[in-house]
Amino acid sequence: METLSENRKTNKRNPLLLVIVILIAAVALLAWLLLSTRSKLGNMIEEKENQRVELQYELDSLITEHNEMKEGYGALSDSLSSQDSLIQANAVEIRKLLDTQYEFYKVKKKLDRLRVISQGYLKQMDSLYNVNRELREENEQIRTSYRQEQEKSSTLQKDKAVLTERVTQAAYLKAYKITATAVKGSGEKERPVDKARRVEKIKVCFTLGENPLISSGRKDIYIRIAGPDNKILARGVGDEYSFKYKGEVLQYSSKHTLNYINKAIDVCDYWNNRSSNEDMQVGTYVITVYADEEEIGQSTFELK
Repeated sequence: METLSENRKTNKRNPLLLVIVILIAAVALLAWLLLSTRSKLGNMIEEKENQRVELQYELDSLITEHNEMKEGYGALSDSLSSQDSLIQANAVEIRKLLDTQYEFYKVKKKLDRLRVISQGYLKQMDSLYNVNRELREENEQIRTSYRQEQEKSSTLQKDKAVLTERVTQAAYLKAYKITATAVKGSGEKERPVDKARRVEKIKVCFTLGENPLISSGRKDIYIRIAGPDNKILARGVGDEYSFKYKGEVLQYSSKHTLNYINKAIDVCDYWNNRSSNEDMQVGTYVITVYADEEEIGQSTFELK
């Protein structure tokens, strides 16, 4: 009887024990599932944060390169200010998405689009730079050519001035073989003397050279004789015994008028010692010949 009663108690405990075991197993399973889910969720959050950091880095690198490029091109980048504004606006939008709840593929797509815009900006900037460089080189070539032409023009002007000066100088009459002789008597009785007290005339002879650059026609030749005291042996002191030279009025000793036909011509003229009863000075006399307000020759002679 006792054995039967014990069996009945044992049979009543077995279902309860089974339920407890099942409950324990269910709790363990739920705990495992919870821990597994938390682990996966943590991994997903970590992965998403890594993606966000990576996208942020790509964005920062892209904008940094863009700004450095823009700074490198200087004022030239002002011509693409609208594209630059578009790039900056897209960067701001992407940063806002990264700072809030975001979709990875949506941000990735916008970042890729921004990279394409930035590359297009770079190509346009390179194109503008090349065009600008070519223009600078062309302008430099033009300036160089202009300077060279100016130098040529300046050289031509100098050569022209030198040539004009030479032609102007060559357009003067020249007196050659100038001789001055103190003489006494006239005609066939004329003879040279070297004593100051015996001089009655001073004979000056020279050759006017051939010069096709000078206009032909009447020429007035003026002869000035300066004594040892530098005083001019003049025929008189009035204006009728003077001529103009370089803006000055000079007295002449003798005047000879001739018809010049651009050929060499021999000329002789006299200065008469009207005070022949007075001796001339001893020393060196200087003879200077003038024509067309130019000095055309000079010579000297001495009296004892």
